[in-house]
Amino acid sequence: MKVKQVSVFLENRKGRLLEALEALKKADINITALSIADTSDFGVLRMITTDPDKTRKILEKSNFVVKENEVIAVAVEDRPGGLADVLKVLNDADLNVEYIYAFVRRSGEKAVVVLRTEDINKGINALKKAGVHLLRAEDVSRL
Repeated sequence: MKVKQVSVFLENRKGRLLEALEALKKADINITALSIADTSDFGVLRMITTDPDKTRKILEKSNFVVKENEVIAVAVEDRPGGLADVLKVLNDADLNVEYIYAFVRRSGEKAVVVLRTEDINKGINALKKAGVHLLRAEDVSRL
């Protein structure tokens, strides 16, 4: 139930994000989900793609610093409190959430939440035990 995520470290300068995205476009790699966090000097582009291994190789070849790691993807009811319910499960399991990003394909459908916990295996086990719908990598990349 782990999903591979590709993180790209980008200098905070005009056009650098576009360069990364153009490299993926040329390689015919689709981005399913993404998040960007920035500081004054650099940004971190986190993304789920249709082919994380190819994504890493293409971006490294294009002189980007790239890291792959594992995250958890869950389906959450698109309603007030849906995300809070999932986070309560992790909190009750004494797990810290390092970061999170989400998207909804259509209003009223389930949202997809991507999250990283300090202990990914413990996070997966807690969510499974609570009956939270975990998504496989194939499920996320098909969205």
